Amino acid sequence: MTALAGLPSDFGYVILTAVASAIMVGYLAERVSFARKAHKVEYPTFYSPDNQLFNCFQRAHGNTLENYPQFLMLLFLAGIGFPRASSILGVIYIVGRISYAHGYYTGDPSKRMRGVYGYIGLLGLLGLSVTNALRLLEFI
Repeated sequence: MTALAGLPSDFGYVILTAVASAIMVGYLAERVSFARKAHKVEYPTFYSPDNQLFNCFQRAHGNTLENYPQFLMLLFLAGIGFPRASSILGVIYIVGRISYAHGYYTGDPSKRMRGVYGYIGLLGLLGLSVTNALRLLEFI
């Protein structure tokens, strides 16, 4: 018996979504590296005191990292009972984070709101996770 035996057969979609999210985080990190070089912001400087555009790149990545653990936890918890729906919601979140970052990359922080639809994915995962908990507790 493997460790995966208790998971639904469609859980592979959840795993692929998690892998896609790791690629997304790597992509955002790469964008910060390129911005650091283009704007001549040397390590270990985290935020530039005089380069707002670089700071927008750094903040888009930083905010994504701040929310990443919750996303992964909810993706896996929701995926146990709803693997396909969780994967779809996870992809919505990932694409929303990319839109968020590209809005931020304009240098106008208000344009980060272009990715606000990603919260549909995150809140959906939250709802499915709670539903799984209530099912396990036999409340529903």
